[in-house]
Amino acid sequence: MEQLFETLIELDQQVLLYLHGLSSPWMDVVMAGVTEKYNWLPLYLLLFIILFKNFGWQGIYTLVAVVILITLSDQLTSSFMKPFFHRFRPCHDPEIGHLVRIVTKCGGYFGFVSSHASNSFAVATYFWLIFHNKYRWMIWLLVWPVIVSYSRIYLGVHYPLDILGGAIVGIVLGYLVYRMSKWSSTKIPFVFVPIKN
Repeated sequence: MEQLFETLIELDQQVLLYLHGLSSPWMDVVMAGVTEKYNWLPLYLLLFIILFKNFGWQGIYTLVAVVILITLSDQLTSSFMKPFFHRFRPCHDPEIGHLVRIVTKCGGYFGFVSSHASNSFAVATYFWLIFHNKYRWMIWLLVWPVIVSYSRIYLGVHYPLDILGGAIVGIVLGYLVYRMSKWSSTKIPFVFVPIKN
């Protein structure tokens, strides 16, 4: 088992170095922009417009659910999982840190799991579950967390396994909060969470 774990970690490092090595000056600029959460504000605005267009002022309950979802995702990954697992980010890793180019800031010492991946997959999953029956194109929303996640590998601040772990956490949380939203819309009379499918 220990040998399998070591092989997995070594493979993770190799994949990271390969993807991180596919660099160019223009990609540095693009990926630095992609990883910056404030650059995705137009997408957030579009989602909120769709939300309130469909449900009016009652969409505020879903907005509250999204805030709770992001808080859960961010706190679970940043305040619990990263300190618990103590896995260095590639840019801080004593084994391969000297091979990693610092394009943007490296961030905290530990990277498992990725909060960027978890948060973006959680929100994308939640909105897709709400709207996929009405807006078929909503499947493209799932491309967003993939792009964000790749940027984290490209910039050398997360290993692929950090991303995979974050994606799993985000998808699970997005699904659970969606199910809780559906439950609350039928069990709590004064709360209307606009989920109809």
